Amino acid sequence: MSTEVKVKQATVTVEEVKTKQHRRLFVDYPNHLYRDVPQFVPATYSDDLSDWDPKTNPAFAYCEARCFLAYREGEIVGRIGAIMSHKSNEKWHTSRMRFTQVDFIDDPAVSDALFGTVEQWAREKGCDEVHGPLGFTDLDREGMLVEGFDRTSCFFTYYNHPYYIDHLTRLGYVKDVDWVENLLHVPDDPAIFERWDKLARYVMKREKLHVVQVKNRLAYPALIEKVFSLVNVAYAPLYGTVELSEEQIKRYAKKFAPLINPKLTCFVMDEEEKLVAFGVGAPSIAKALKKHNGRLFPTGWVDLLKAFHKNDTIDLLLIAVRPDHQGMGVNAVILNKVMVGCMSMGIRWAETGPMLELNEKVQSQWENFKIEQHKRRRCFMKKL
Repeated sequence: MSTEVKVKQATVTVEEVKTKQHRRLFVDYPNHLYRDVPQFVPATYSDDLSDWDPKTNPAFAYCEARCFLAYREGEIVGRIGAIMSHKSNEKWHTSRMRFTQVDFIDDPAVSDALFGTVEQWAREKGCDEVHGPLGFTDLDREGMLVEGFDRTSCFFTYYNHPYYIDHLTRLGYVKDVDWVENLLHVPDDPAIFERWDKLARYVMKREKLHVVQVKNRLAYPALIEKVFSLVNVAYAPLYGTVELSEEQIKRYAKKFAPLINPKLTCFVMDEEEKLVAFGVGAPSIAKALKKHNGRLFPTGWVDLLKAFHKNDTIDLLLIAVRPDHQGMGVNAVILNKVMVGCMSMGIRWAETGPMLELNEKVQSQWENFKIEQHKRRRCFMKKL
């Protein structure tokens, strides 16, 4: 729809973002709202801009999406995005609108206007529920932070003020699902690594598997494309997922390839050179993105390169095992290689991405680590 949407309530005006200039204001708003919050880490500015451009985001092939800014007396006081994923609704037999990238000052008039706008459009589209925060795909940021406000965020997750929860509760939103995040302590006991190595070798011999030894960065794009093809299979049963198209796979591969460090990544193949499992970790770039408000240019890339070479923390970005090999110990092969890489680089901490709290398979793989469940985030839902 191209019709401008305006909602006025208590001097708050909500306007649809339609120009490149206003799209930049939409993407940059969190940097202003959280400028005094040390735990906030921005997303990559260029990626967020690209997400809202139908010319660069293949998800628009099956999604309708709009984003909005809230103003009071000419000042931006909030933002919200809305996504109707026809592919998701078809897969999960729902009629839902997603809200995404929501931020606002602590004022009920602002949150009322923002969510009222999304709910109005949802009703116009025939939806009976609104849920979120969710992105265009499961690989985008999802879940509102409900625990761990004192912890530094990751560039691929949201940070939000604690008062957001009260606003959503007041507006009638309730918990749909939760994700949890763990902070892992990288072991420093050689005996532990010896035990992991023995187990990994046993599993590979029994299942006739091997780890790909990547010789140079030119080999990564093809491997990463295989990763996202496996994501389609391994993540299919998970909440809110939809199958990635070929165009989306290429887009995500391009995003992830520069983050790859061979010591912190593992690709496990079978005898036919088909990808059975993978684990992708990368040195944390949170401080570099924070310093440059998510912008890589003109100078942000310099600090990113420094973070790649000297760091005490890694982000465990993605891990998956092909369904026919789950429960066979293949995770041990991945964790062994990545943890050995961490030890060689002097890395002390590994931070997981969000994991569904009821996903026992993914939760159980950390049972041999000293862990701290330090964050929790939530997908809220409201029936219209």
